[in-house]
Amino acid sequence: MTANTPLNRTDIARISAQLDRPIALVGLMGVGKSTVGRRLSGLLGRSFVDADDAIEAAAQRSISEIFDAHGEEYFRDGERRVIARLIEEGTGVIATGGGAFIDDETRNVILNSALAVWIDCDIDTLVERTSRRNSRPLLRGGDPKTILTDLMNARRQFYAQAPIRVESRDGPHSDTAHAIIEAIYEWL
Repeated sequence: MTANTPLNRTDIARISAQLDRPIALVGLMGVGKSTVGRRLSGLLGRSFVDADDAIEAAAQRSISEIFDAHGEEYFRDGERRVIARLIEEGTGVIATGGGAFIDDETRNVILNSALAVWIDCDIDTLVERTSRRNSRPLLRGGDPKTILTDLMNARRQFYAQAPIRVESRDGPHSDTAHAIIEAIYEWL
């Protein structure tokens, strides 16, 4: 396995076997954590959970409804508990919400018990991707590009604490999944 040789199935299986903790995907909304996470879990032969889906199932309401009824602080507390449970259960790949890793306690849980992978992406691609869904509470009532730029500026310092950073480009999410596996190989 060299930098110029793509990893084959045997290499990927070996890398998966060496991982002794779940992988937690972190980054801004729209970077592809859920889609990439599904592909990554399939390649690694591990389970996948979207933390937002697990939160909605536990609360029996949508994230937007939780935000509207109780605010962001209440949501972040529940998010932290769900992510800690998913890690404790040994979930293979966890796609976290965009703000999860900025919470000190949640970030510490992830850094101490999982392998955090920051999926980064340019703002224009994020604007295009997030415009596909109208269910993102933090993008309501403003210019998405300005909001996403402000969020990235505020959150970059937290995301940068992840030991692995991979850039998601405008292309197949499977490319990002493979890039993550290669980055994990280098990290191991």
